Amino acid sequence: MSAGRPLTKAERKKLNRAEHERKIKQDLIAQHGTELGTFYAWLRIVNIRGTQAHRDGDTAFIRDVAIALQNVHGRHFS
Repeated sequence: MSAGRPLTKAERKKLNRAEHERKIKQDLIAQHGTELGTFYAWLRIVNIRGTQAHRDGDTAFIRDVAIALQNVHGRHFS
């Protein structure tokens, strides 16, 4: 319950998604350590959100992720 009222379906869905993503991150950090686990969690969550964005036809999210990955690659391998 939030603010003395039950959560709406959209609020509940958002809360469940956030809890699921937090659990993914905690599990991967426990398994692989802080740095690598955080990176794997980021990849996993981006994959999940990217799939959802693709289903919804939101190409802007996918383009933003591709640019971010290209920037990281450029900083470390150029």
